[in-house]
Amino acid sequence: MGKVPSPCIGVCKFQREGHCIGCSMTRDQKSLFRKLKKARHKRAFIAMLMSQQAVMGRYAHWQAEYRRRCEKRGADTPF
Repeated sequence: MGKVPSPCIGVCKFQREGHCIGCSMTRDQKSLFRKLKKARHKRAFIAMLMSQQAVMGRYAHWQAEYRRRCEKRGADTPF
């Protein structure tokens, strides 16, 4: 697998106890993802994020939107 785009899907509204309603990341998590350099670390981060979304609920829309984003950028979907 090559490049791994940010899990952000462009919504960026932090209304759920500091979590974005689009991707579930906090501001600190968004900052951390930007600092990750290796694709394997980014894929691990996305796996963690998907677990977080499952626990929090209300993020069923994210996977389809992220898959579209990956396809648009010519990147493999890391899940």
